[in-house]
Amino acid sequence: MVPGARPARPPRRGRAVILHLDEHVVIADKPAGLPTVPGRPAELHDCLWQRVRAEVTDALVVHRLDMATSGLVLFARGAAMQRALSAAFAQRGVDKRYEAVVAGPVATESGEIDLPLAADWPNRPRQRVDAERGKPSLTRWRVLAHDVAAGTTRVALQPVTGRSHQLRVHLAAIGHPILGDALYAAPEAASAAPRLLLHATRLSFTHPGDGRRASFASPVPF
Repeated sequence: MVPGARPARPPRRGRAVILHLDEHVVIADKPAGLPTVPGRPAELHDCLWQRVRAEVTDALVVHRLDMATSGLVLFARGAAMQRALSAAFAQRGVDKRYEAVVAGPVATESGEIDLPLAADWPNRPRQRVDAERGKPSLTRWRVLAHDVAAGTTRVALQPVTGRSHQLRVHLAAIGHPILGDALYAAPEAASAAPRLLLHATRLSFTHPGDGRRASFASPVPF
């Protein structure tokens, strides 16, 4: 286990953690282990969207985080705002930043991972690097700290594109899987943390209400 990592807790049923609410948008903080939207199994019907809607009835989904990932999620209030914010995501007008702890010492201080990704159909929901059928996918990263004793590195991540599992696949592809990743990490790294050590820590976008740049942050829980 990573020194200082906090044990994962099952998501608590009840009120959503809403960090910001106005007449146009909702910013919520999702715990690890809670789906963003309802899943097919009955046990996955409880989700962040349902919790937000219990307090903000017109909240609509704009983007998602993996169930295992924690952090900031943006919801739109009403269909018009959903269209505007979805367009902003499609045009890369929303800046998303993450923090993760990965296996191994990352040798350089920053870089880019430019590897095309596609669905691994026989092994859904896994994704894979696919030079022939994959969609262009780009991740920028920067080292924040090294833990020499644990043999791990804390990194800041910026997904320029927004493919499914992009950060997890990209980091595993360069030999530094995220700790606690049951899908893409080898057993030693997958069992080294009580949860996936990936958190959506910052979110900024042009607010559809006043046209100003809005920025929100969530402290990393590990």
